[in-house]
Amino acid sequence: MKILLAPDKFKGSLSAEEVCRALEKGLKKVRPEVEIIARPLADGGDGSLDILRHYFELQSHTCQVQDPLGRTITADYTMAKGVAYIEMSKASGLVLLKPEERTAMKTSSFGTGQLIWDALKKGAKEIYLFIGGSATNDGGTGIAKALGYRFLDKAGEELDALGENLIHIDQIEDNQVLRGLKEVLVKVICDVNNPFSGPQGAAYVYAAQKGASLEEIDFLDSGLKHLAEKLSERGYVDINSIPGAGAAGGVGGGAIAFLDAKLISGIEMFLEISDLEKWVKESDLIITGEGKMDAQTEHGKVVSGVSELAQLYGKAILGVCGVADEGVAEKLKLNQVYTIISRSQSIEEAMNKAAEKLEEIGELILSRSE
Repeated sequence: MKILLAPDKFKGSLSAEEVCRALEKGLKKVRPEVEIIARPLADGGDGSLDILRHYFELQSHTCQVQDPLGRTITADYTMAKGVAYIEMSKASGLVLLKPEERTAMKTSSFGTGQLIWDALKKGAKEIYLFIGGSATNDGGTGIAKALGYRFLDKAGEELDALGENLIHIDQIEDNQVLRGLKEVLVKVICDVNNPFSGPQGAAYVYAAQKGASLEEIDFLDSGLKHLAEKLSERGYVDINSIPGAGAAGGVGGGAIAFLDAKLISGIEMFLEISDLEKWVKESDLIITGEGKMDAQTEHGKVVSGVSELAQLYGKAILGVCGVADEGVAEKLKLNQVYTIISRSQSIEEAMNKAAEKLEEIGELILSRSE
């Protein structure tokens, strides 16, 4: 019997590789002879660099950057053969802020732009930018400012690249942009398809989790619309309704406008990197999973991508997760979903003993199949 393990990370608890190890340990307890194929995955969010390192030999680089609130931190990215892989969450991520520090109005993606600058100075000709997990809602103006763009108000005063300042942008100057920037191939990896602004846009869907009040969400959405209009007036591409432009507080759209970037589905990229289709065809059972399975799981996440391949080749597929919304197994066409929370007394126990619980689930899966 050949079992394919293809999970995402369990955010805040286990990496995708650790999920694979825990499940394998449990599966092997019941049937030591079973062949396990571990292909840990990501979808473009935080943790993507860890998965890339699993499949490729990459050189790490570090530099001093500004965090979302402008404080100096050290952040890292990786490179190989002139290609840089940059994870936005390393410099501009929500994980860098305490809950009480979250403020979509006053955070900036400037630090991510500094990582891009550093990679370009080190010879990068191609950049993969993973934009999940951001703490920002600045429409990518922070990244742009770090690379030489300037944003001025009606009085000609330069504005800080913050969400609260988008509505005040009157002029966009690009005469000081880093030379050669437009010649660099930038690919933005995202896991959502939200437009730049509007009811399903960056502000209305994601700003609340970044600390914005209802009033601030309205204000931020108006700012994003205003930025899109100003960009159109200057001859930039109309980014307002492009699917994925609203990712990472509008960084998806900002990258299209300021960096001439291409948006790429994160899960499609990692399915290709991991050669998952080949392993799905060769396996008897597939196990995928993530920390929480909910409505978002259906849209460009690891579990949905793996499930689609399983359905294509008529393979049995199981899901494992911390928690799952009711009915999610049916929607994702999973044969069954096993949750850690159902085997725990509390959320804290589920988080702290996730590996132990996954091992138990691995045992249960094969015990039931005998």
